[in-house]
Amino acid sequence: MTPEEWLADDPDPATRAALQSLVDAATAGDTAAQAELADSFRGPLEFGTAGLRGRMGPGPHRMNRVTVSRAAAGIGAYLLARHEHPTAVIGFDARHNSSRFARDCAEILAGAGVKALVLPRALPTPVLAYAVRALGADAGLMVTASHNPAQDNGLKVYLGDGRQIVPPADAEIALLIAAAGPVALLPRSDDHETLGDDIVDAYVSQAAQVPLPHTPRDVVSLHTAMHGVGSAVLQEAALRAGFPAPFTVEEQRDPDPEFPTVAFPNPEEAGALDLAMAEGRRINVDVIIATDPDADRCALVVGVPHGRPAHADARTPGEWVTLSGDEVGWLLGWWLLRRGGFTGTMAASLVSSTLLQRIAEDAGVPFTTTLTGFKWISRAPDLGYGYEEALGYCVDPRHVADKDGITAALLALELVAALNAEGRTVFDVLDELALRHGVHATRQVSLRLPTPELIASAVDGLRADPPRDLGGMPVQAIVDLADGVDGLPPTDGILLRLPGARVIVRPSGTEPKVKCYLEVVRPVDGAGLAIAREEAEATLERLAAALRDRLSA
Repeated sequence: MTPEEWLADDPDPATRAALQSLVDAATAGDTAAQAELADSFRGPLEFGTAGLRGRMGPGPHRMNRVTVSRAAAGIGAYLLARHEHPTAVIGFDARHNSSRFARDCAEILAGAGVKALVLPRALPTPVLAYAVRALGADAGLMVTASHNPAQDNGLKVYLGDGRQIVPPADAEIALLIAAAGPVALLPRSDDHETLGDDIVDAYVSQAAQVPLPHTPRDVVSLHTAMHGVGSAVLQEAALRAGFPAPFTVEEQRDPDPEFPTVAFPNPEEAGALDLAMAEGRRINVDVIIATDPDADRCALVVGVPHGRPAHADARTPGEWVTLSGDEVGWLLGWWLLRRGGFTGTMAASLVSSTLLQRIAEDAGVPFTTTLTGFKWISRAPDLGYGYEEALGYCVDPRHVADKDGITAALLALELVAALNAEGRTVFDVLDELALRHGVHATRQVSLRLPTPELIASAVDGLRADPPRDLGGMPVQAIVDLADGVDGLPPTDGILLRLPGARVIVRPSGTEPKVKCYLEVVRPVDGAGLAIAREEAEATLERLAAALRDRLSA
């Protein structure tokens, strides 16, 4: 498609004007405009197992009303080929253009003959995942870019089981999107329904049942919504579950698509939780909870108690510590087993720590490893709990078959309240797990690259010329994940096995990054827990430095 063809087909005056300005500047010799124009038209934004996600702007390689309308047409064609009278639920977050994109999806689906149900306002992604199952719909569409920067948006797709799409559905939908034709010719209809608050109330009521009735509720907490849509829903769910209302970080409570107080609205990013930590220290809370902009992920920050034994690790009493995604994953899994009544299988993705498997097996509970992403974790047979190191936790899979930052936060509140009642902290539990199963130290190393081609080249270079040693340690085995491993389907990535360590390198599915996932396991012997942790962290540091050097070369 040429810029001229795009201008004729785009229903949005804002992106038409932006494109015309870009064309004019490029024609006048502006090299930056020429590069932007070339990138915007270098091909369609890829539709895959993460749906669509990318920078907003004009052109087929950007998120805009043309891209979204064509995607909705392809999804509608897919549903109509499989269901006589299909229904789709549409949700959206508070990013720029999210509500407009959601209306486009509803109009296009309704025009194609799909019953379109739109959530009543900007809401967390888990509410949409819940609604698909609760309403017996055949699909769900969520307009969100999750924790991406402010200039991005996306479209996440679920099918009737309430799970994100996986192959071959993604490829089949992509072909139908490509065949959709000009947006101006797509039939549209206003015959779609905006749902009432009863579906939100049903989600909140179900979420409030995740903590068990007999467990303690005495906990002082603080929540930051990161300028996203999580605040009101989490507040109501916490109150309905019987917890004291979490304090809030006022500057970040209300939705703001500019995300003005953070460079990246991602709890994993350095500095993103500075405001929350300052407020948490001021109030002296037991736990800080952060949800990302669409509230499907959850981070925890806790203070190191002043009575903590000096032999445990190098953390300073009084220091506020952001727990890693793996640490939260272990703690929530441990608590589900400890409190009783857990049924089903525990699961974690291949890139997550192996400690949850040891915890599950120690308790006699089935465990399975899946490929990266909740589209795979949610498909673990008889799933009872699943997590991924990138702050994603599925604690109520029978109702929300996806990561859910709201229910994870409620489970964390229950855990901290129970430990408060015993005079203990999460650090005591982490110590006990390390003493029983060994220290499992994990870290993620990310390399942001400007184009998908450079990302693919970095991974392919490692595949073609794998290292013989890394960080002073011999590489004992090299596994190309494209060939599959341990019965898992093929995926793009490389697994390196080293003595007492493991490294996985793969391209991110949602961000322009190469991601490396490191785990070092050390038994706790006579030297003690602190020494084992120091040795593991030192090994992680050497591996991380070696990977940065190798991938940036």
